[in-house]
Amino acid sequence: MIPALFFYLFAGVCVASAVMVVTSRNPVHSVLFLILAFVNAAGLFVLLGAEFLAMILVVVYVGAVAVLFLFVIMMLDVDFAELRQGFLEYMPFGLLIGGIFLAELLLVVGGWVISPTISKSITAPISATMSNTEAIGMVLYTRYIHYFQLAGLVLLVAMIGAIVLTLRHKASVKRQVVSVQNARSKATAMAMRKVTPGQGLQDTDAGEWVQ
Repeated sequence: MIPALFFYLFAGVCVASAVMVVTSRNPVHSVLFLILAFVNAAGLFVLLGAEFLAMILVVVYVGAVAVLFLFVIMMLDVDFAELRQGFLEYMPFGLLIGGIFLAELLLVVGGWVISPTISKSITAPISATMSNTEAIGMVLYTRYIHYFQLAGLVLLVAMIGAIVLTLRHKASVKRQVVSVQNARSKATAMAMRKVTPGQGLQDTDAGEWVQ
């Protein structure tokens, strides 16, 4: 009775938080609801006996990823009104992607309803003496190592793309040109001037000795 009560509690709060992540107008509130969804999903993993996944979800996603999202959103000066101007332009493409995801979910749910044992047909038995952490390591780094490496490459490409899209060069910021610095010689870097005693260099001469 008590495990079922906690299951419905965690599941209900997780689904409600996920809905609020999408429907919240303030992106900061969306990230906070995302953290709440992660915490409740970790509670569901604990009920399933997957304590390692629950710990990873809290430590990695809540403690690092979600907090990073929150800091980036709060630090960047993003004009969200301007971002929403092209919403109608990209709506057909978004509806197409959403329709594909919905069809995949319906196929998964339909296959499970028609044959409840279909999910067990692709699994391999794991020794009862093996811990959850060891079992996850064996699956990721032994059976599905190629898919794991492919997922890492996808994340690497996404990270590089995010850096390229957010990189901005300001005209007012002076930057060093490496080729020019490497090509400097004694003749271009030094200038011998005869300074009159008591006068020093004048401001009008600055363009000649500062390059």
